[in-house]
Amino acid sequence: MHSRTEPDVQARPVSVALTFVRSPLFLLVFTLGVLALLLSITIPQPIGPMFWDHYLYLDAANRIRDGQVPSVDFFTPVGALGYYLFTGLQGTFPNGQPLLLASWCLLVVTGPMMALVIFDVQRRSARLAYALLLPFLVFSALPFNTGDFYPYPGSDGFGIYNRQVCQLLYVLAAALVHVRDRRVLVFVVAAAMASLFFVKITGVVAGTVLCLMAFAAGRIALKSAIAAALLFFAVLGLVEISMGVVSAYIDDILALLALNDGSLLPRLLQAASLNAGLLVPAGLLALVLFAVHLPSFVRCLRQLGGRPSVSALADVINQPFLWLAAFVLAGILFESQNTGSQAFIFLLPLLLKIAVDEVSGSASKPRAITVAVLALAAALPPATAVVQKSARAWIGAVNNVPLESRNLKTMGAVNLRPILALRAERLRDVYAMQRPAFDALADAGELPSFLLYSDFDFQAGWLTNVDVAIDAMRTYEAANGVRFETILNIDFTNPFPWLMDRRAPKHVAIGADPFRAVPAPDEDVRTAIRSLDIALVPTCPVTNVNRMLLSLYQPSLEPGHSRVTLTRCYDAFIRNELKAVTPAAGS
Repeated sequence: MHSRTEPDVQARPVSVALTFVRSPLFLLVFTLGVLALLLSITIPQPIGPMFWDHYLYLDAANRIRDGQVPSVDFFTPVGALGYYLFTGLQGTFPNGQPLLLASWCLLVVTGPMMALVIFDVQRRSARLAYALLLPFLVFSALPFNTGDFYPYPGSDGFGIYNRQVCQLLYVLAAALVHVRDRRVLVFVVAAAMASLFFVKITGVVAGTVLCLMAFAAGRIALKSAIAAALLFFAVLGLVEISMGVVSAYIDDILALLALNDGSLLPRLLQAASLNAGLLVPAGLLALVLFAVHLPSFVRCLRQLGGRPSVSALADVINQPFLWLAAFVLAGILFESQNTGSQAFIFLLPLLLKIAVDEVSGSASKPRAITVAVLALAAALPPATAVVQKSARAWIGAVNNVPLESRNLKTMGAVNLRPILALRAERLRDVYAMQRPAFDALADAGELPSFLLYSDFDFQAGWLTNVDVAIDAMRTYEAANGVRFETILNIDFTNPFPWLMDRRAPKHVAIGADPFRAVPAPDEDVRTAIRSLDIALVPTCPVTNVNRMLLSLYQPSLEPGHSRVTLTRCYDAFIRNELKAVTPAAGS
């Protein structure tokens, strides 16, 4: 008898292992493992438009390791979660390419949440679980936006926190639409909403619309909604008590609102027009759903009128066309505040349910085909855009050349086309030798190019300028027996402290766009600027943007600092106590 049961006992772990390997959960774990392996080495990325946007994470991580707290000790354009996740991941994978670290760090949060969603769904249907998981993995693993901002292929180093919000909204939508386990639903909703709050506040607005729709439609019971809300506020309260981040973050948001007081309507129209390829079929699908479900909708309205109740009201609202309308509204609200994003990817879980319900239900074949085709037409544009852009960037990088550098650490792990590398070097010469021409453009309030910050040659030249400036600062320090401990780059981003293992000043904003994200300096900022050892001023090219930024800080730099020419592409304000005995060695 023992001889018969022993093989069964031994086979059971093997059977369990095989079942797990065939499951969607294994695919999720396997993908996360592959991404971790890729972060353990430095993989150069093709330079792309507005590539310097992700350098903000390097600046923030350096500040966090130095003891600074986002929003409390320095002004941030968005929430702190992404910066902390990046800091932790960079500590674990010091050789990871910064763009990949910034793009994949959110998986520390979304990965476990998606695992819970998949675990719940796969108990009913492995196919449905795979259908939810595969798009999530594509959008999370490929660090690209759905929109185009430049004709040449390159990496999307900008809009990363917008992509992170969309990925969180995808997990939230998948839970709201597909999860049946009450405990899983409560936890995922609370965790997703708390994460949205600490990534970008407009993400919470969009997430709230999704949650309100689910609640009104009876998808979330009142007890579950209260439990999720209590968990959400408990997280906010704990973070506020321990770090003071919540109130400081709200203050930053109010300051940003004061700087960006334009009308909302043009932004809403812009968001809709930029995503018309997706919204047109989604709108047609909503009309078709309204038409085919009209009899049911009218019947629910009559029941509500004859015998009003909470459940009758939920039946009225729980219509597929109203779900779709609410999700589209949430997407338009969020995208109205963005440059770069994975727009509307969170529609996919809902579109999947709508299509499955129609195809597997009692609907006629023509109706089911119409709904499925329109759902597919609305779902495909984000996926095809991201896959196509990643293929163009990475396949096209085969002929790229690496950017030569000495001081840029993993930030310098980039490449670009040879013709653009040559152009970047030539333009650096022109910017330095023809400075009066670019002064004149700055005087006129114009950039040298309307797409200057998207130009690959500008991004490559900017990195080279930083590399040379570090050489010059080290030469200056060695020649004069000094050390610049606190460094500020009076530009959009300040990677110098991280690159040189120094400190950034407290209170000074990161992501320094003087038109949108830099409040007028208060006394804390002015004190921090006055105590700087060195403030760098880029001059290749001189721009009206950097002039405006300099105008905010220059009153605090004078008279305690002296302006010198550090390199042909950088001036510097050096604290008078560190003033040179030997002139700066320009390059």
